[in-house]
Amino acid sequence: MKRTEWFKRTFPVIEDNGLLPTIIERLSGTPARVEEIIGTLDPDLLTLKQEGKWSIKEEIGHLGDLEPLWYGRIDDLVNGGTELRAADLTNQTTHTADHNSAKTVTLLQRFREQRKAFVNKLLALTDEQLERSALHPRLKTPMRIIDLAYFVAEHDDHHLARVREIARW
Repeated sequence: MKRTEWFKRTFPVIEDNGLLPTIIERLSGTPARVEEIIGTLDPDLLTLKQEGKWSIKEEIGHLGDLEPLWYGRIDDLVNGGTELRAADLTNQTTHTADHNSAKTVTLLQRFREQRKAFVNKLLALTDEQLERSALHPRLKTPMRIIDLAYFVAEHDDHHLARVREIARW
């Protein structure tokens, strides 16, 4: 089964802010899902690079690498920005981080702590803040907090699907 490339994805506008608690639950569970997927894998498999793509450790590290972007985009929305900050589409941080040399437990703990902070930030928002929108720089569509949260959850799952692909190799 072939996954759609991330940069070819489109995302719906979510009208109902009442769906946010469910999306937050999904976001909260990502670190546990990562741990569940890799928990019994051979440690050598965690650094295996196939066809020039990232290893499992690099996929996990990438999730943590992007957490500051997500926090910043919440700030952009809360502060009334008209456009969300842009991502580094080359993923330079992940390419240069040498996640394969890091201890797996360190990568997992870092991501868990970062994600907890992101979720807490979402939970602290007011109803008024949830209504603000800004333009996503690559997609050129308006996003509110709920759209951003859904985008992040989909990004998580995109990379977890890749981790599962590697694990089945």
